[in-house]
Amino acid sequence: MRCVIARYPFELSKDGVLGSMKGVTPELITAESVTIGRRRYPVKQVGEVITRQDRRDFSSGEVVRALTRLGFTCHEHPDAVRAAPPLRTASELLGGPASWEA
Repeated sequence: MRCVIARYPFELSKDGVLGSMKGVTPELITAESVTIGRRRYPVKQVGEVITRQDRRDFSSGEVVRALTRLGFTCHEHPDAVRAAPPLRTASELLGGPASWEA
């Protein structure tokens, strides 16, 4: 499939994207993401790998459109990334008030 990303034409295929991303460790997801195989990658990381361009040169929307046309599932929000649970005090962990008297 022919597409334009950052004003440059690319000939992309689903197998080509799968091959390019094979062995690439996903970065932390903070924005749009895409499922490739059994892994979920940030869209900008995938765009950088498949185009060999700096991720500041293209928008995530350009990559999302291309990957969606190839049949990949794109995700708008990082629902897999959640905030850390609140910290618990020692007394909560021990089940009662903490005794710090000597």
